[in-house]
Amino acid sequence: MKLHRVLLSACALLSLSCGATAADAPVDAHAVLTHYSRLVHAGYSDAAAAATDLQRAVGRFVERPDDARLGEARRAWLEARDWYGQTEAFRFYGGPIDGEDGPEGRINAWPMDEAYVDSVAGAPASGFINRSEVPLTAESLASLNEKDGEENIATGWHAIEFMLWGQDLDVAGPGHRSYADFVDGRAPHADRRRAYLRLVTDMLVADLSTVRDAWAPGADNYRQAFEADPANIARMISALGILSRGELAGERIEVALDSQSQEDEHSCFSDNTHRDVIANIRGIRNVWLGHFQRRDGSVLEGPSLHDLVRTRDPAIAERVDRDIDASLSAAEAIPAPFDQAILGDSQGRPRVVETVARLKTQTTGLVAAASVLGIRRLNTAMPE
Repeated sequence: MKLHRVLLSACALLSLSCGATAADAPVDAHAVLTHYSRLVHAGYSDAAAAATDLQRAVGRFVERPDDARLGEARRAWLEARDWYGQTEAFRFYGGPIDGEDGPEGRINAWPMDEAYVDSVAGAPASGFINRSEVPLTAESLASLNEKDGEENIATGWHAIEFMLWGQDLDVAGPGHRSYADFVDGRAPHADRRRAYLRLVTDMLVADLSTVRDAWAPGADNYRQAFEADPANIARMISALGILSRGELAGERIEVALDSQSQEDEHSCFSDNTHRDVIANIRGIRNVWLGHFQRRDGSVLEGPSLHDLVRTRDPAIAERVDRDIDASLSAAEAIPAPFDQAILGDSQGRPRVVETVARLKTQTTGLVAAASVLGIRRLNTAMPE
């Protein structure tokens, strides 16, 4: 991924030390970067912890597959997915998650050609699970991920999702994979299916833990260098703009609206796409406000982009507050399942269209906020 270019006035960023937050505490670029690092570390810590809970649930399921344990693993996936979704506001500037050697492609690549991995309707022998000559190791799966095509997904959230739910062939709900697919004697290659599910879940936990550790405090790591460079204020706000417009409004919603195809929705097997959208917008709000409620209920609060903008132009800061709240409200009104809401004759389609419009308005506000901070051009398109 090539880093997008954000043009800014270095002296403007360096001088962001006047003014105060709503609580009349001094705010400057370094304080905002330091608190942002706390948010990032907390976000990835909670995502990794939730993924570890998923790992335990998957372990119990593959040890003795049954309906109850499959349901437990599905619920753990949904819970963990919500925590990860909020971390996507930390992407799009070549950091530990999606830099040149980052694991984002192993963690969250999509859309997925499920026939690349396992049996699908009409093709019971498809997928490398049904080919015993393909080794199931972390190294082999990493090499298979996106091999010969971006849709050849072998690892990450959506590979696990497919294994837990199977294809979504139900217009009213998610996929209905049977636990029997994992039981010896009930389905071909059940042993490989169990091994694969356990392995890709282990890989997800390992990758999230690596990103978490890159933001750990008191270490010689990415976080230390990030906090030392005032120019990273521009990267913070650009990431929000790219997620708002290029990724979320564009790749994840408008493409699906145009195609009206289930294949273009983000979490298509579990019918969780509407929740993905909400989690992403919450992540944007977390960064903008410097506020994050953690899994244990505790709250992190501190100097934020909102505070920096407010010192220069309170009206713009309040505008972005309103825009993000409106985007979140619009997303929360999208009816599930998303794959039915995007259809041309669906009563839910206007809700999806409204969410795109709100995200575009929100992005315009973020561009205005960047200008207030001396950032002359904010790129909100997807990086090449």
